[in-house]
Amino acid sequence: MRTDIFARLDREPEPPKIETPRMSRHRIALFGGTLAFYLAIVLAVLVSSWLVALDWKVMLFRPYQQWPQLHAFLDYYVVLGQRGPTAVMVAAWLGWRSWRQHTLRPLLTLGISLLLLNLSVGAVKIGLGRLGPHYATQIGSAELFAGGDIFPSGHTANAVVTWGILAYLATTPRARRYLSALSAFVSLGVGLTTVYIGTHWLSDVLLGWAAGLLILLALPWFEPLVSRTEVWVLSVRDRWRDRLRQRWAAPAAPAAPEPVLLPRAPGGGHAPEPAGRTPASGSTGHPGAAARARAHQTHPVRSERTPLTPAGSRRPPHADRVPRSGAGPARPVAGGPVAP
Repeated sequence: MRTDIFARLDREPEPPKIETPRMSRHRIALFGGTLAFYLAIVLAVLVSSWLVALDWKVMLFRPYQQWPQLHAFLDYYVVLGQRGPTAVMVAAWLGWRSWRQHTLRPLLTLGISLLLLNLSVGAVKIGLGRLGPHYATQIGSAELFAGGDIFPSGHTANAVVTWGILAYLATTPRARRYLSALSAFVSLGVGLTTVYIGTHWLSDVLLGWAAGLLILLALPWFEPLVSRTEVWVLSVRDRWRDRLRQRWAAPAAPAAPEPVLLPRAPGGGHAPEPAGRTPASGSTGHPGAAARARAHQTHPVRSERTPLTPAGSRRPPHADRVPRSGAGPARPVAGGPVAP
């Protein structure tokens, strides 16, 4: 029995329609405020303002040396912000949700959010080219346009998106509140952990939080795209399934007609063929069919064959031979005397 998502979609009835988030005024206001905060962080780093000075103070403080006992634990905790492990864990959970809810929306929403994350964060990383704290060359400098790729923090933005998508897809207000608090705690901890171990500036983490939140707030605008993609995926699945069914149900090649065995006439000849049957030489449907039929017919027994030689001996007569019926010298008996 198939247990994949498509099989469940076909096997069970449609569930009640799940309400999707809409781009309300409240959400638009949050999106606008987050975007303004995002641009303010970028501008503050570009002009080497007080935020850059704060970055250097935190970096020179070296938190990993102040609290070394936390280093072993935080090395594992920061994995919750890595794109590969978190994407696998969240995709497994959302795959089960898709199976239970009879829809591909959870998986498609995760895919679109990760695509937006890679495009937006990757473009800013490459465009600004900021170096990390371990590769800084000049104290007090913003280290921009130097070939780096750490601004904004990818770990932080990924933690906000991958764990926040669980709250976005929650079906009840209570689950949404709990999952929102959990994702906020995880993403906050991942961002501060990158500052602790010295892989990111504090401003990198602030921009990473804003970048991930912008993607979550903008997801309702992509809900129509998710719906169209789901319809397209299911239509492609149906076309493939129909092709497979047609391939397996294709009729086999017609077999050659079986030869017809004609009975023998009592006089030794062939019985007359049925009316409507033409001889093999003039047949247009299958040439030589009657000849093959006669070749496969049963042979008569020896007693039914017409004799080709007269009755009697089949040997030709010879003048120098004496017929056995004539009188001749008697042959001696084996072991007896020879007659004179």
